[in-house]
Amino acid sequence: MTLKLPETLRRGVEEEARRRGVPKSVLVRECVEAMLRRKQRRKLPTCLDLVGDLVGSQPGPRDASVNRRYLEEAVLADHGRARKNSR
Repeated sequence: MTLKLPETLRRGVEEEARRRGVPKSVLVRECVEAMLRRKQRRKLPTCLDLVGDLVGSQPGPRDASVNRRYLEEAVLADHGRARKNSR
């Protein structure tokens, strides 16, 4: 495999390899392996991944999460249901 790096990155790799006393190929391999491990760990599902099929499935205005009037109405409606259910 051939790897072409910009001059500044090449110099950085050479300096770090020299500082650690390892060949440049070892340093590059370790960096690639570390990046792939991080990427694999990030594959855990996000909250959006978990509820993605529900997004947009509820009726109501498109601005329901930011429309102050709608939010106030929703809170009042929820509190009314909570009182009825608690009796």
